Amino acid sequence: MEKDEKYLRAKRRVQNLKAFYIHLTVYILVNMMLFVINLSSDAGNWWFIYPLGGWGIGVIIHGLTTFASGKFGVDWEEKKIKEYMEKDK
Repeated sequence: MEKDEKYLRAKRRVQNLKAFYIHLTVYILVNMMLFVINLSSDAGNWWFIYPLGGWGIGVIIHGLTTFASGKFGVDWEEKKIKEYMEKDK
């Protein structure tokens, strides 16, 4: 049973990692396109930095939650799960 739980947890982490990389790739490609559009249409007004910055904050938060290895990492999760299981007995 524990082996299945570890497998499911690992699978979930891989899916989260894959989702982050897709998010990052789309962010880079779309913002490159916005930069080119901005450069070709109105080079004096750099409006592309607004979606770049706003969406960039989202990518950073996504990355932090995906690569959480500090206080709220896997060890913390396991400890909390065991703690709540003990309380429910």
